[in-house]
Amino acid sequence: MFKKPDTKLIGGILLIVGTAIGGGMLALPIATAETGFTHSLLLLLLCWFIMTASAFLVLEVNLWLPANTNIISMSRILLGRWGESIAWINYLLLFYSVLAAYMAGGGDFLNGLLLNLGLKIPNWLSVVLFTAILSYVVYKGIHYVDHVNRGLMFSKLSIYVLLILFIIPSISSNKLKNGNLFYLTSGATVMITSFTFANIIPSLRTYFKDDIPKLRKVILIGSLIPLICYFFWDLCIMGVLPREGKHGLINMLHSKHSTSEFVRQLSSTLNNSLVTFTIKIFTSICLATSFLASGLSLSDFLADGLRTTKRGTGGMIVYLATFLPPMTVVLFYPGTFISALSYAGIYCAILFILLPTLMAWRGRYKKEPLAKSKSYRVKGGRPLLLSLGIVGLLFIGNGVQIALT
Repeated sequence: MFKKPDTKLIGGILLIVGTAIGGGMLALPIATAETGFTHSLLLLLLCWFIMTASAFLVLEVNLWLPANTNIISMSRILLGRWGESIAWINYLLLFYSVLAAYMAGGGDFLNGLLLNLGLKIPNWLSVVLFTAILSYVVYKGIHYVDHVNRGLMFSKLSIYVLLILFIIPSISSNKLKNGNLFYLTSGATVMITSFTFANIIPSLRTYFKDDIPKLRKVILIGSLIPLICYFFWDLCIMGVLPREGKHGLINMLHSKHSTSEFVRQLSSTLNNSLVTFTIKIFTSICLATSFLASGLSLSDFLADGLRTTKRGTGGMIVYLATFLPPMTVVLFYPGTFISALSYAGIYCAILFILLPTLMAWRGRYKKEPLAKSKSYRVKGGRPLLLSLGIVGLLFIGNGVQIALT
């Protein structure tokens, strides 16, 4: 007899994959165009290792504390008020800007879809409808998010495989040989953002009820799938589209409409309208899965920070605090938080590399009774923590430099 698959384990893995692989996936080959495919593989592997190791540190620290504890309480208990303040500021800036971007993109897609069906509605209403539908799923809790996300993720991965199979025959090996190692760090901020999934770990810890073996498996497999997907995606795109020239990837890097130009140029190169339609569907599902994961993690963060529950009146307060600010920005001040996405890599480096490293160091070597309360510990000791801390600072510095230029 076949062993029945662990659907909850699969759901947890897909939540991590859905969190990591978002709308930013389209930006990866553009962001690393100057360094080229071969050199970008080094950055891809490095960022995967750094963000996965940091995610395991988030799990280790979270397990020291009671269930439903999120980044805000973790930072306050282990780093004090300064750590709590840094967590508050960076978490809200990151996820409000991310949600605002997803709302704007999702609303635009929904508006176009309804227009094709003969229904013309104002842009603001399409944003509200998109937000209302998906935010309701988040409001119902992680079980609902898990099941909806499974359906979306299976669709997304199926479409992804079809796209890869369609594009691979058009790959030119000559286009993959070009690149300049000097620009290796230019795509670093986009790359670490593409591997950001540690925000969902406190929610998964509660969902899996401290089952450490399953949580470790979920994190490892969940991080490997984006790594594989990004590898084949970069291989296909960089092997098909030129790096240089008027319609090249480097030119898109400096364009204000890089994503739409990317889709248009890919469709033109492959000379197939079906590819354009498929990429649009793929992008919309990426937006939906990332919206669900980001909304869930932000609502858990706010419930922890506001010291309330996600039930009854407390749940409604958390729900409104999660979705009302970014939706207001999209409707009345478009571009404000969207422009903040240029700093997303900095927020990610602070929240999910630097803070977990500092919290783990503090918990292990300054508050040892707390660290010893649980058996799980990430291997690597002080050398790993020091290395991650230094790398986190380098990523932050690199992100600031890129954002200011």
